[in-house]
Parts: sequence; structure tokens; C-alpha cells
Amino acid sequence: MQGFVLTSGTELINPFKLLERVGIRRAWHVADMGCGSTGHFVMPAAQLVGPDGVVYAVDIRRDFLEHIERLAKHDHFFNIKTVWADMDVYGATRIDPASLDLCLLINNLYLSQNRPALIREMARLTKPGGRILVVEWKATATAIGPPSDRRLTSEQSQAICQSPYMEMLDEVDVGHSHYGLLYERTETPVEGEA
Repeated sequence: MQGFVLTSGTELINPFKLLERVGIRRAWHVADMGCGSTGHFVMPAAQLVGPDGVVYAVDIRRDFLEHIERLAKHDHFFNIKTVWADMDVYGATRIDPASLDLCLLINNLYLSQNRPALIREMARLTKPGGRILVVEWKATATAIGPPSDRRLTSEQSQAICQSPYMEMLDEVDVGHSHYGLLYERTETPVEGEA
């Protein structure tokens, strides 16, 4: 298996450092909810969980998923599975409930049209004791990223993520443009969970 090589030291978020910071381990099952087309977190996660782990690349855009599939094939990552889903619809993501060790939501909470359903969906997919990482743009204007009026403060994101199914563990340093919130999936069963 070839390693994923970062081509620049100027990335906004170093995925390897962040994934290691939140405790990713070999053989884990990980989902990147709203993965986008670049595989910025999917490819590093696939490398870190190794051949006995699984990384689900979840997105509503089929063209993004097709691109991820091409990248995975090119880099010989056979532990990546693409999942087409609207993550704003509770129960729509075709991943076994309570099967994830780590669920990632990177720069997508602010885009969500149904945030309560999204939070429940992430909790539904994550096993009790598993981790959920939410990363968002800081609410200050920057040269790139969404307009400042679309951004969420850390406090707003924490209020959105307040749930009987998730307990906040830590605020994670993600760099100058982003903040991270690390949660643990509680033992409380998600309503409708098998």
C-alpha cells in the first residue's frame, strides 16, 4: 500500500496530525461525513487504520464519490468504501448502526439544512464509546472559506451538538482557521436504533 504524501506544508488542516490527536487506531472503522472530492481526510484515515480497518467516504455528490474511488484505486487503498447519502436525513446513511469507532464531520455543520437530524445520524452510526469529531471554520473572516456570516462560533457548534447521545471530551487545536470539538458517543441508545 502506498503512503499518502502531503505535497505542501501550507494545508489549512494537517489530517494526519488531527487524526492522531483524536486517537485513531489500526483496524478502526471511520466515516468522513461530507467527504468532498479530494479525500483530504479519507486517504490519511485509510492509511492510519490499515488494511484491517475501513474508511467510509460519505457524500451526497456522486461525482465526488467517483473521484474518491479513482484516488483509492490509484493509491491501492482497498479499505475505502464510498457511501452515497444525504447525511441530513436520519437513517439514510447505509453504514451499520453503532459500528464506527470515529465519525468525522469536517467543515459541514455550517452547511447542514437539518442539524438535529445530522447529529442524531452521526450518533446512530458511532458505537458507544466511539468518537465524533466536528471541525468548523473559526468565525473570523479569512481569505478563503465561507463568508463570515455563514460560520458558526465554537459555542454555537457546541449548542447544536448538545445531545443525550454525545458527551464533549475536548476542544481540539486544529490550526489558525479552524476549531475542533471532540465527542464520545454515550451509552444512551439513539431513538430508533436497533
